Amino acid sequence: MAWNSASFESILAAIVAVLFAIAGVVNLAGRGAVKSDFARWGYPPWLRLFCGALELFSAALLLGQQTRVFGLTLAATIMIAVLFTLLRNREPFRHLAPALVFSALIVVTFAARG
Repeated sequence: MAWNSASFESILAAIVAVLFAIAGVVNLAGRGAVKSDFARWGYPPWLRLFCGALELFSAALLLGQQTRVFGLTLAATIMIAVLFTLLRNREPFRHLAPALVFSALIVVTFAARG
């Protein structure tokens, strides 16, 4: 099978979709440090659920070729809010690193669209 930009973009989008689906499930489950992180950042409890739902919605949009740009836009918007929260609260790099990787994958996927 020959690689082309469409298949590369689809693979990247699938990776981002899986990552956002996992993040959405983690936020919706609210186990461990997730609830305490949102509380420490000063966010209301419902915001964790809203974020989880948006992450799952973004993941679903990323899987469709015709909805992918909307999924990427939503994912990018989510990551801007995440990065803002982490930087504003001076979170350690171990929290910031995954957010930077997610953000980079979104940018590369956007770029692969051609």
